[in-house]
Amino acid sequence: MDDIDLVDWDMFCRSRAELGAGFARILSYFREDGDKAVEKIEAAMHRNDAAGLVLPAHTMKSEARQFGADPLGTLAEEIEVAARRSVEMRTVPDELVPQVARLRPLYLRTMELLEAEANPLRQRRAPA
Repeated sequence: MDDIDLVDWDMFCRSRAELGAGFARILSYFREDGDKAVEKIEAAMHRNDAAGLVLPAHTMKSEARQFGADPLGTLAEEIEVAARRSVEMRTVPDELVPQVARLRPLYLRTMELLEAEANPLRQRRAPA
C-alpha cells in the first residue's frame, strides 16, 4: 500500500479543524494509546488470548478512524471482529497471526505520516 492511501487527508483536516487547539494533544494521546494497543495485541496473540485482543483492537480502530487512518482502522477492526468470534466460539485466534504481524508496521508508518502533517513547522502547499 502506498503512503498516499494510508490516510484520508480530507478526514484528517476535518478532524484537525474540529479539534482546534486540542488537536496536537489528542494526536499525542493516539500515539500513546496506539503504542500500548499494539503491544497488548501482540502479547495477547502470543498467549492465544482472544479476549485480550478485543479491547485494544477496538481502541485502535476508533482512534485511527478519527484521524482518517482508514487502513489502520480496518485492520484493527478485522482483528477485533475475529477475536470476538474466537471468544464466542471458544477457539484460539491463530488465524489472526498475519493481521497482527501487519499491525505494527502499518501503525508506525501511519503515525509518521500523521505526525509529520501535524507538525506546525512543516511547510504546507498552498491550496490549488
